[in-house]
Amino acid sequence: MFDRLQSVEDRYERLNELLSDPDIVNDPKKLREYSKEQSDIQETVETYREYKDVRQQFLDAKAMLEEKLDPEMREMVKEELDELEEKVEELEARLKILLIPKDPNDDKNVIMEIRGAAGGDEAALFAGDLYRMYSRFAETQGWKTEVIETHSTGVGGYKEIIFMINGNGAYSKLKFENGAHRVQRVPETESGGRIHTSTATVAVLPEAEEVEIEIHDKDVRVDTFASSGPGGQSVNTTMSAVRLTHIPTGTVVSCQDEKSQIKNKEKAMKVLRARVYDKFQREAQAEYDQARKSAVGTGDRSERIRTYNFPQNRVTDHRIGLTIQKLDQILSGKLDEVIDALILEEQSSKLESASNE
Repeated sequence: MFDRLQSVEDRYERLNELLSDPDIVNDPKKLREYSKEQSDIQETVETYREYKDVRQQFLDAKAMLEEKLDPEMREMVKEELDELEEKVEELEARLKILLIPKDPNDDKNVIMEIRGAAGGDEAALFAGDLYRMYSRFAETQGWKTEVIETHSTGVGGYKEIIFMINGNGAYSKLKFENGAHRVQRVPETESGGRIHTSTATVAVLPEAEEVEIEIHDKDVRVDTFASSGPGGQSVNTTMSAVRLTHIPTGTVVSCQDEKSQIKNKEKAMKVLRARVYDKFQREAQAEYDQARKSAVGTGDRSERIRTYNFPQNRVTDHRIGLTIQKLDQILSGKLDEVIDALILEEQSSKLESASNE
């Protein structure tokens, strides 16, 4: 492990030199590439340097015990030694986590797609609840939410809502939300007070940049049409709505939320690029050995990952067996407890896999 850490530190120093090189400074592509690489390993290097410093203090304190000390001084050194030993262990554990290969998409913005599934109007209402939950969580993280496309229902929910969350590290925290979310509650329209079960599906796609996924104009069919509201009522007589079809993969995206055809096309292209990128990623992932995958992963979208039980104010994440009696808080955007537990499970799984190799 320490050989790897030393290599990372050496690379960090080399990057410092490169970023001071006039040839690199005048090359925007290389400057961006090296700056990002340095930023990605900075925390690891700083932690490793702190570890080396604390480790040296520990060794110095240990050496002092070999000297002739008065009882009071010996007791002080022993206390310091205990504290330093605990700090060394903490830093070692942190370094092991920092050396876990990082998901290349973790720092990216995300495009989230929420759809009402089984349960009719109640499923659509639940899709709306999930959208508000993620929007409020995004606010607590200082992220920005932008709606791309909606298909609302007359009862106040969504058959489908697609939106982007812009913020550093958004994908690293939201990637675990992929899957089917189940709600158990008494609908307002239920006179008998019976609990109904409905589901909504959530897809989380990392935003793909043009340099990562190249989509040629000749491979995209563009159709324009008039925007419409719920029930097909025309809300826009101009042909501002856009439908994009990626011919090689059959991926279709439409957008009609903006009054401008150009803006609708820009939004639709972001979603199209993300979906095509996600498709290629999933195909590549399917080729990996199942045993090497994370225990949590990013979730199969057909898999039921979480249940929201209103009568018991309970949320259960089925992948890690986590149950929390704080449904009201979680739906108000306080998702940290659930997300932190999922991240910890993924890290533990990867550490275990690394130690077995």
